[in-house]
Amino acid sequence: MTFKKIIGLFKNKTVLSIIICIVLSINLMVGYSVYSAANIESPDDSYTTIYRFMYVLQKVRKEYVDADKVSYQSLIKGAMKGMLRELDPFSSYMEPEGYKELVDDTEGREFGGIGIVVTFRNHVLEVIAPMEDTPGFKAGIKPGDIILSIDGLPTSQMTLDDCVKHLKGAPGTSVIVSIYRESEDLKKDIAIERANIEVSTIKGVKMLEDGIAFLRITQFNLPTAAKLDESLKKLKEQGMKALIIDLRGNPGGLLSSAIEVCSRFLDTGELVVSTEGRLPNQKLEYRSLRCDKYPEIKIGILVDANSASASEIFSACLQDYKKAILIGDKTFGKGSVQTVFALPENGGAIRLTTAKYYTPSHRVIHENGIEPDIKVPLSPKTMDKIYTQRLSYSGVVKPEGPNTIKDVQLERAIEVMKGVCLFSKANGE
Repeated sequence: MTFKKIIGLFKNKTVLSIIICIVLSINLMVGYSVYSAANIESPDDSYTTIYRFMYVLQKVRKEYVDADKVSYQSLIKGAMKGMLRELDPFSSYMEPEGYKELVDDTEGREFGGIGIVVTFRNHVLEVIAPMEDTPGFKAGIKPGDIILSIDGLPTSQMTLDDCVKHLKGAPGTSVIVSIYRESEDLKKDIAIERANIEVSTIKGVKMLEDGIAFLRITQFNLPTAAKLDESLKKLKEQGMKALIIDLRGNPGGLLSSAIEVCSRFLDTGELVVSTEGRLPNQKLEYRSLRCDKYPEIKIGILVDANSASASEIFSACLQDYKKAILIGDKTFGKGSVQTVFALPENGGAIRLTTAKYYTPSHRVIHENGIEPDIKVPLSPKTMDKIYTQRLSYSGVVKPEGPNTIKDVQLERAIEVMKGVCLFSKANGE
């Protein structure tokens, strides 16, 4: 075909239209091929994923059998809950009412509850520890108990915030929790009357033998450091050379309290714990404070699988600086930071895990726990018995009461601290 004939074809409007359509079709086919290839290489492509989500949203809106359940508000709320639940047990969506309660709690307003610390582990709601002298403690709830339902509502269908919300309530009201206890293969319902929760955090303060003292920290809260100061001064007057701190069953508490307690045994300005997340502003360091110091005390710390959060920060910090010997079993492994983001237009809030805690030597606590220097493992049944008796016989290796057993972890801690004291004496310390 000559050049003139080609020009003639382009002058023909019908032929020109056909050619333009062919070119556009080829362009679309090539563009789609490139897009598809890119989509295979990038499975997280945002446009494709959002399109898929919107497709499902509209399909549910249009065809789900119960029209009253498919408002945009309820579907989006459900999507947010599911999305956050998939991340970890501590990230969650809070309804506006729940967010208001959280704000009230942080402002120090009183609330009623049963006094247990819980978390999701292996997809079940587990009791880390009941706080001593609280309704949950007096009702016989123990560390490791699995809460199957709260007032008949299955916990498997709730977020952690939902569970906590249902456990709380006005003092004097009651709640029924259904628990399963593996150590006894026991399932039962327990009715508990709520009360205002006030916990004494330093217990069992006493001299044991050969200058070795003992105390338990039940949790870390605002007055813990000041109460510890009082106890340490009394014990020093009685000739304390070494101290066993029992953190078994301690579910944690306030980061600020853990820092204050660590500060009693560290030089001012030493690193206690740090946090790291994906963003630069989530990289923070927390250092020892100016306060009364007790550097001369030899310290042994008892830990177990229910020593969590602030307990782990405290024990790991002293372990890193070789200020304490850890005895017992590996700790719980709760070392993540949650940030609350309020949603616009009074839409509640989301609680999102944004960082993790790191020990001074940069060990990550979360999901790893802290390994003791001297491991003394116990069976679940033995742990349960020792937990029950140490509440009545704090600091006693073998109580004289009926059905009591030897606390082999405490016994080992005493032996270790005796050895440390003898070694220090031989070296003129």
